[in-house]
Amino acid sequence: MAAIVKEILARPIQLADQVTKAAEDAQSFKQDCFELKSKTEKLAALLRQAARASNDLYERPTRRIIDDTEQVLDKALTLVIKCRANGIMKRVFTIIPTAAFRKTSTQLENSIGDVSWLLRVSASACDRDDEYLGLPPIAANEPILCLIWEQIAILYTGSLEERSDAAASLASLAKDNERYGKLIIEEGGVAPLLKLAKEGRMEGQENAATAIGRLGRDPESVEHIVNAGVCNVFAKILKEGHMKVQVLVAWAVSELAGNHPKCQDHFAQNNAIRLLVSHLAFETIQEHSKYAIATKQQMSIHSVVMASNNNNQEPNSNPNPNTNKKETEDEASHVSHPMGNQTPSQMHNVVTNTMAMRNNANSTPNQPKQQQQHQPQMPPHNSHSHQGKGSQGSGNAKQHHHHTPVSLAGASIKGREFEDPATKAEMKAMAARALWKLSKGNVVVCRSITESRALLCFAVLLEKGQEDVQLYSAKALMEITAVAEQNSDLRRSAFKPTSPAAKAVVEQLLKIIEKADSELLTPCIKAIGNLARTFRATETRIIGPLVKLLDERDPDTTMEAVIALNKFACTENFLHVNHCKAIIDGGGTKHLIQLVYFGEQMIQIPALILLCFIALHVPDSEVLAQEEVLIVLEWSTKQGHLVEEPVMEALLPEAKSRLELYQSRGSRGFH
Repeated sequence: MAAIVKEILARPIQLADQVTKAAEDAQSFKQDCFELKSKTEKLAALLRQAARASNDLYERPTRRIIDDTEQVLDKALTLVIKCRANGIMKRVFTIIPTAAFRKTSTQLENSIGDVSWLLRVSASACDRDDEYLGLPPIAANEPILCLIWEQIAILYTGSLEERSDAAASLASLAKDNERYGKLIIEEGGVAPLLKLAKEGRMEGQENAATAIGRLGRDPESVEHIVNAGVCNVFAKILKEGHMKVQVLVAWAVSELAGNHPKCQDHFAQNNAIRLLVSHLAFETIQEHSKYAIATKQQMSIHSVVMASNNNNQEPNSNPNPNTNKKETEDEASHVSHPMGNQTPSQMHNVVTNTMAMRNNANSTPNQPKQQQQHQPQMPPHNSHSHQGKGSQGSGNAKQHHHHTPVSLAGASIKGREFEDPATKAEMKAMAARALWKLSKGNVVVCRSITESRALLCFAVLLEKGQEDVQLYSAKALMEITAVAEQNSDLRRSAFKPTSPAAKAVVEQLLKIIEKADSELLTPCIKAIGNLARTFRATETRIIGPLVKLLDERDPDTTMEAVIALNKFACTENFLHVNHCKAIIDGGGTKHLIQLVYFGEQMIQIPALILLCFIALHVPDSEVLAQEEVLIVLEWSTKQGHLVEEPVMEALLPEAKSRLELYQSRGSRGFH
């Protein structure tokens, strides 16, 4: 940067020398030219001082100030050259307004003030001795720009404590005004913030992470931050940093990913997904297949149940680490829920027996090695502010306090167990929030999440976590299932009916839907709807709770329930007939009729679509005849706002035609 600054300063220094020489040769307005010469010499001295200090100069204000100074010197040179005219005629025809000297003199004074401020602001804190910098003349029209320059300059030259305060000031500015955030980015604030995040003390790192999170308000800003290397810096902090800093880094990741989804892949390539899931799994489940393993005396509930199943089948055999993966999955399918469907005493017996078995075995021979997840390496509020309310995490830390996982494959967890519970809870919440934002619409990220034990973590946190971690876990599941709905490979691998983790997730989603009294309801309804094509015919618990929500007073909840049921009843769902019958058996028909007749338009349309699917797939239902659904469909064909919907063009006439085939117009029933 020093070479660039020297190059910037070269021309104005030359211009200043030319102005001084021309002023000495002036033949007219000698007194005015002498004053300009005096000020120009003072300015030239400051410019030479700046050139000598080029290593320390902050480039952005240097460019702005020197550009302005160069223009002023150009005008001064033009003016004094006119004063060198010889001969009476030349002097007569060379018109120089008196005001021109006053204006040029004022501009030179302003340039002196600007360059003096530039030297002060670029000096180290020791050299400045806490001197008040004030505002340079160049900032008269935009004082905030000067403040931004000053704080960024401190980030370059200040002590760690001063840099921390400067980062906090920039974070505050970025929070207050979106335009200020853009100015901070334009004026080169991102690079020193990232440097502080890497090198600073804990408070400085926190302030830097907060500032970066607040700067990424739009795709363009996030793109700039990612190109500056934020992904690599944040991944390193998530791996090795203090947990209080990691909390804010996870929050910042969620902000950047939420405002510019294209950065999701960059974070994934820098192992951020793996590290975030590691934080989510810590003290949530005792074993995490890709991030930590339990010692031989410490086992997860899932492992205990699995070991018990194996023990019941082959009492005298030790676990074989080379067991075929397919066989392991088949064994896992016998566990309907990772926490088990057993009473506490049964679970206690399972744990006791299994632990006794392991103690007798002393140790497991040929313990399987932990597989590492290989990622390609690359060179980076409807939200919580780090100064806002503290996020809460899993409430089940006490259950697992004796688990000490082993550090694996970059997921450093040294010392995490000694953090205070509030910080660990907030870390869990922010990790879930980041995974929610990172997973939205991204198959690669969702696959990475589901191939880990994150689904099991989400299930446990939905059940036992505190409010914010429950909400973020529900929203993460909503986004992951939305991607799985569109991607059959992900759907089959992550949410197959035999998967204990998938069963656990569905179990918790259903509990929340049945309870129907929290803000988790909407994301859970959406998640269940997204999984509509994964359920077997034997799974009969899903439809009933959704049908009950059709009578919900909250129109948004009702609409989400109708949309979810449409995914079960649509023709694309292989079990659409079973699901349509279940909707009828659950009393859904009468609710749908009410919604079609009297609901708001946003609910009317999906309700009518669902009624059409039911009529199309179960036209011989006596309930449909008794509820006179055919009349409802006939009425709908005469409602302009309903028939204008593109999906209704073919669906409504077809459903009406099918119903007419099976139901007598005269009796509307069966005989």
